[in-house]
Order: sequence, then C-alpha cells, then structure tokens
Amino acid sequence: MIQEEPLLPFKQWLLQLDAERWGALPHFLLVMVVLGVLSLVIGLVIGSILYGPVKAGEKVYRVVANAFGELFHISPRRIWAIAKVAMQEAFRRRVWVAIAVFVLLLLFAGWFLKTDREPAKLFFSFVLTATSFLGLFIALLLAVFSLPNDFKSKTIYTVVTKPVRSGDIILGRILGFTVVGSVLLLLMGASSYVFVYRALQHTHTIAAQRELPERTSTNKGHSHKLEVREDGQIVAVYEHGHEHTVEQQGDQYVVSGAQGMLRAREPMYGELSFLNRQGVKVERGVSVGKEWGYRSFIEGGTQAAAVWTFEGIDEDTLIDEKDEGRFLPIEIVVRVFRTWKADINTPVQGTIQLKRPGSELKTAPEFFYADDNTIDLKYFPEELTDTNNQPVNLLEDLVDDEGRLEVVVQCLDRAQYFGFARGDCYIHLSDGSPLWNFVKAYLSIWVQMVVVIAIAVTGSTVLSGPIAMLFTVSFILLGFQRDFLMGVATGDVKGGGPIEALVRIPTHMNLISDFKDQHFGITLMRFADDCLQGLMYVLASILPDFSSLSTADYVAYGFDIPSNLVAQQLITGLGYVVGLVIVGYFLLRNREVAK
Repeated sequence: MIQEEPLLPFKQWLLQLDAERWGALPHFLLVMVVLGVLSLVIGLVIGSILYGPVKAGEKVYRVVANAFGELFHISPRRIWAIAKVAMQEAFRRRVWVAIAVFVLLLLFAGWFLKTDREPAKLFFSFVLTATSFLGLFIALLLAVFSLPNDFKSKTIYTVVTKPVRSGDIILGRILGFTVVGSVLLLLMGASSYVFVYRALQHTHTIAAQRELPERTSTNKGHSHKLEVREDGQIVAVYEHGHEHTVEQQGDQYVVSGAQGMLRAREPMYGELSFLNRQGVKVERGVSVGKEWGYRSFIEGGTQAAAVWTFEGIDEDTLIDEKDEGRFLPIEIVVRVFRTWKADINTPVQGTIQLKRPGSELKTAPEFFYADDNTIDLKYFPEELTDTNNQPVNLLEDLVDDEGRLEVVVQCLDRAQYFGFARGDCYIHLSDGSPLWNFVKAYLSIWVQMVVVIAIAVTGSTVLSGPIAMLFTVSFILLGFQRDFLMGVATGDVKGGGPIEALVRIPTHMNLISDFKDQHFGITLMRFADDCLQGLMYVLASILPDFSSLSTADYVAYGFDIPSNLVAQQLITGLGYVVGLVIVGYFLLRNREVAK
C-alpha cells in the first residue's frame, strides 16, 4: 500500500495555521471569504451596468440580508418534505436498476478474476472500484437532471409559491438523493462482502498416506507446502496471502479454510534514513532511473542500508505467542531492481537487523530472500544474540531510554538493488476487524457520493441538465487529478506551465532544459503561464481531492483504515456540502423564478 505522506493528527489537520500549512478549517474559511467578496464585486459590477450603482448596491444588500435572515429560518420539516419528493422521483426513474447491474457484475466477475498471487487484493480492488464508479455515476444522473426537469416542466413554480426557501430546496434535494444513494451503497456493500468472502474461502485435500505428503492438493490455482511445528501442529505453510491448519482424524487429514486472507493490519511506522555505499548517513538512497521518486534504492554488496527508527517501543509493542514467549513482529516490503537478470526465479538475498540508536550494538543478521513487492513477516524474540554472539535483551539492551529502536536492512547480492520508502517497513501491532474495515471503505465512497450530489445539485440551479452534467463530470475528473493540477500550478511538475509544456512537444525539448533564446516570445509565454498557473492554483484549492477520499488500497492490501482518516474525510465532505449549499442558494435566488 502506498502512503507517501504521514497522516496528520486530526487537530493539526483541522486547525493548523502557519507559514508551512493551513489547516482544513482556516482554508475553508479563506475560500468562502474570497468567493463571497468576488461574488459581491461581480454582482455590483453587473448590477451597476444594468441598473446603476445605487440600485445595484441596494439589490446586493437585500440579497445578502435576506440570505442571513433565511439562514436562521431553515425548516427541517420542509427539507424532509422536499427530500421525500426527491426520493420518490429517484424510484420513479428506476434507480434500483443499478443494483441489478451490480449483481450481474458480481455473478460474472468470478469467471475473469483469477490469480495465483494476492487474490484478496484483486477481489477487494474490483468490488470497491466497481462500487465507487457505479455509485458516483448513479448519484450524478439522479442529481444533475432533477432541478432542470422541474424548471422545464414548470413544477418549480408551484414549489416556490409555497412557504419554501431556496435553501430548503437545495438541502432537500441533496438529502433526498443522499438517502437513495446510501440505500444503494448499503445493498452493494453487503453483496460485495459476501461475494469476496465466498470467493476467497477455500480448502485443500491431503492424500491419505502413512507419512505426511509434502504438499496439499491444488485448489484456486495453488497448493501449500506442509510442515509439522514443534508442538505437533500440522500447517499448510503461508503462501498466496494465507495459510491453513491441518487436523489429523485417524488416517484422514482435514484442512481448515483459508486463514489470514482477510486482514486489517494496524501498523506502527518509523522514520526512514539511508546509508550510502561507504556507510555514511544520507537523506535519500540511489536513484535507479525510475520517474516516480517515491522510493530510494540501496546497492547490494556494499555498506548501503535502509534504516528505520521507531519510537514508543515498550512491552505493549511485543506480542505473546502462546508458550513460545514474546516477539516483535516486523513486516517489510522490498522492491527489487536487478541490473542483470541472471535466473529471474532466483530471489535476491538480504539481511535485517535490530540496532540500538546511537550505538554500534546490533543483533546478528537474519538472512532472507526478497520476493518483489510482497509482505514478508519477521518475528524477533525478546531474547536475541548480537553480532559477537552474545545474548542481548530486546527491550533492555536494544531499545534506548527514549523508547527508540532502529531496523537496518541491507542487500547482499552485488549489482542488485533494494528499494524502500517510509511505509515499506512497520511494526505489526495488531489486527482490526476486516468487516469494520470494509464498512469504513464504503463510508469513504459515501463521502465521495455526497460531494458529487452536492456539486450536481448546485450546478443544476443555473445550468441545463446536459451542461450541468458536463460541469459535474469535469469537476470529478479534475478532482481525481488535483495533485497534478496543483503541482503544475506551483511549478513542482517539470516542464513549466501549460503553454511552455505545449511548446516543448513540437520542438522535441526535454522537461528540464531551458530555452536558449530568451526573446520576447519566451517572455510573453512565461507571463501567460504565470497567469494560467495562478488560475490553476485557485481552481485546485477549491477542487475536492477525490483520490484522497478513496481508501480502497487500505482494504485491498490488508491495512486498517485509521479512524483519524475517516474523520478527516467526513469533515471534508461536510465542508464541501456546506459551501456548495451556500453557493447553490445564491444561484437559485438570482434565477428568475416566480416568487
């Protein structure tokens, strides 16, 4: 799972206000103030042209005063009445067809979703992605044509003659379509979880023999190696993301269902640093030419190493393994880069050690073979030996007085490289509920759906149905690319602004080289780019970041979705709904309808 940046504490995310970063609340207030001032200025300018400055000021004042007055007279009863009408409208438009389409997808998905490796990742990614796109599409169709159809059929004139305010109409539509969408998501979520659970659960058979065979039978495209542990327990060894226990009943062996397939790991992350090939600490490792700079690489057969520093290590961090003692569970994901292929099936060898920060004391190296992009679990017992084969205690000797512990990983094979990022090594604290984790993933989809409904309803107050749909779809597509848009606006993306990037294409210039001739045309191009990048920055600042509202990767890779992240997404969704309701209110108020 990719988590490029650490998750901020909720209070800091919400309220931070300094030169480096503005929290969500100050950012929201700033955007609303700027939009409010711009709206007043534009309204005064247009009103001055049409009616003169005095009458324009009077009209703008009346609209703002009425808006604040209506804000305190919003009626939940009226809102719910309009919401019920919106729900009835959705069911008349046969919204239940979406469930039939989704169930049809699940019925035939099993024919095509076949993999020998990480089946849970494949199935969860499929159902969550299908739910997200289908749910957003249905929400878009429901919300974007509702008000335009009312204007076209003139039923809106009947509504506004009643004691119903513009804010009630906007909120009622959003609430009604949200309730319908929530019911759809609930049905999709229940059917999805049943589909995934039944698709992943399986067992194997073992041929009845006097001696235990080496492997189980093949099922779901794989088999397991059989081992007998020290306590006599027979296990089908962990492969393809799961394992099985085996019980001997007379001459028969009974294999349990898949264990460990549905996970919700709760990790503890550390801070990552690197040692270069001379063993000197550096900020980043070696670049192997990959465009995505998320990971750095360490060279094999040298002193290069990746070092994670964990804090808060104490007795509660260790886990008890029945009668075997206490262990520190560390999971690591290695990306392997080969400068020569040799036998591609031969894994690259590496070592992992525990080290006391600020000291040369470290444990004897534990050797492992790196399977590219696969989670490898290491259990370090409380009693270990150091590099001089002397006994050391994990908590007393390796963890310093501040509760810190270092994990050092090296690559042993020359001319081969290991790639790491901060989130590629973590301490596996515990496991949450896979079902509750799945529910939290659907809650993230629900937030996306509510934001889309709010955008569609707001846009449809002044736009016709097809145009409002194009507007909402553009908003969604740009929202999924918000990070790239912000990178272009701030200059973090190589290649310059939009016009400069366009010029580089026919001139076959790379993204880094500067223009040799700094003539007037180049100056004009960069001035235009500065203006466009300013507009892009403003647009990116108000766009919903739909990619950050998705938590499908957490479930697919078997990680628990932090409650802090869920809270941030809910507050983000609420902020967009509040802002869009205010904008929609003024747009609907200024549309010429019968009062």
